Amino acid sequence: MDYLPDVILRMVRLGMKDRVLNSNTIWLCASCETCTTRCPNEIDIAGVMDTLRHISIAERKISPDVKNVPKLHEAFLGSIKSHGRVHETGMMTDYIIRTNPFSKITSGELIDQARLGWDMMRRGKLNIRPRKIRNTEEVKKAFSRSKQ
Repeated sequence: MDYLPDVILRMVRLGMKDRVLNSNTIWLCASCETCTTRCPNEIDIAGVMDTLRHISIAERKISPDVKNVPKLHEAFLGSIKSHGRVHETGMMTDYIIRTNPFSKITSGELIDQARLGWDMMRRGKLNIRPRKIRNTEEVKKAFSRSKQ
């Protein structure tokens, strides 16, 4: 992270929009909610970071250092939109396609990822077929309300 979350919040309050939207921090936040839970001012920091990511995508202000992170974010949200939960195999396939699979073939990265995926499937940690939730229509409605 180039800035700690509290610094990002201060920059937002000071109107430093370009600096915030071009920071790596908003993309490296894992949205684990730890900072939100521990915030003495009860600020939903993870929610703010998520909103900043959406604004960054809408305004096409993405730091070159993290240019593939928004593609992972889009693949993640696409998986949830389709299945109601994350389907890791499909999400990673979508991400690989979004990030130029041909460059990964020549570097050997794709083969390494395939080996890791196979090992995870063999151990029962990764499913080939997605598990859907009961009411995927509610998830789709939520996405349509948020314009995702």
